[in-house]
Amino acid sequence: MAQQFVKAKIRGDKVVLFVKPTCPFCITAEEVLSKYKFKPGHLETVDISRRSDMGSLQDYFLELTGARTVPRVFIGEECIGGGSDVSALHRNGKLEGMLQSIGALQ
Repeated sequence: MAQQFVKAKIRGDKVVLFVKPTCPFCITAEEVLSKYKFKPGHLETVDISRRSDMGSLQDYFLELTGARTVPRVFIGEECIGGGSDVSALHRNGKLEGMLQSIGALQ
């Protein structure tokens, strides 16, 4: 079930953040991504904190990405990591190119 949910969310032309709203790294990732102009429907934030299958989702993140923590940030179908990773990619100028390469930006 968790695997189906995650796979249904991630697509090649979309950025998806799996978050918990009180997590400081999740807030950082959302703040960094808010600096970019996304096409409608190409950025989705999924709050897993109230889901009954939250533990299963995080177990699947571990299997899929090597980490169980949130945020798990997917650009297209590739997980680029968490909040610190998004910040580093933004600082070194690589994030915008990654977002453009999947056609997510206006």
